[in-house]
Amino acid sequence: MILFYLLMLTFVALVVVAGYDATMRLVHFIDLQVRYVWIRVQMKWMEQKLRRRLLKDTASYQQLLKEQTKDEL
Repeated sequence: MILFYLLMLTFVALVVVAGYDATMRLVHFIDLQVRYVWIRVQMKWMEQKLRRRLLKDTASYQQLLKEQTKDEL
């Protein structure tokens, strides 16, 4: 509960010192930064998933090439 009061006190202090518009711009900037971090996390998960899939597919493709070269000989 004390965290809520500190957050509200900070918000009121920002409005008093910088004005409403500047405070809203700051809140909007923080919101965009949080969204950007979430997108970067999702991209990292996608990268790891793609790397695992590519490693698996590469191994099966190399095995297929070996089988084809054996059949040609």
